[in-house]
Amino acid sequence: MRLAYITLTSLTALLTVSCSPSSISPQSDTTAVTSKPRATKTYQPGVFQTAEHTTRGNVKVITENGKKFIEFDKNFKTDSGPDLLVILHKDKTLPNSGIKERDYISVAPLTETSGTQRYTIPEKVDLQKFQSVAILCRQFNATFGYAPL
Repeated sequence: MRLAYITLTSLTALLTVSCSPSSISPQSDTTAVTSKPRATKTYQPGVFQTAEHTTRGNVKVITENGKKFIEFDKNFKTDSGPDLLVILHKDKTLPNSGIKERDYISVAPLTETSGTQRYTIPEKVDLQKFQSVAILCRQFNATFGYAPL
């Protein structure tokens, strides 16, 4: 009888240990560690101001996994035009026209005139040197709109 009790107790203990969460292989734990959520940092958002053309919506600069992006929200809208660029400008406010090339850097051509969109900021850009994001018509040197950051 005592042998049957010891055998039954041992079998119960073995099943309990083998089915417990602590017996999950270390590979599962490693997989969970390597699939980390993306690290995101958001800078203070800006609101677009109209210059030569009606421009509206919000813009923010975010850092995600070590890369910086300019992101327009779903409410972004501006007029169509030739040679439109997304730029970073050194000043908080911009004139309607006549901005100087030395005062801004081009980030990318504007891909859409409305809606959510994202542009990668080149790694070499020091954001501390820029105070606004703008939509520039390079052909006519016209500021469509800008957003102080």
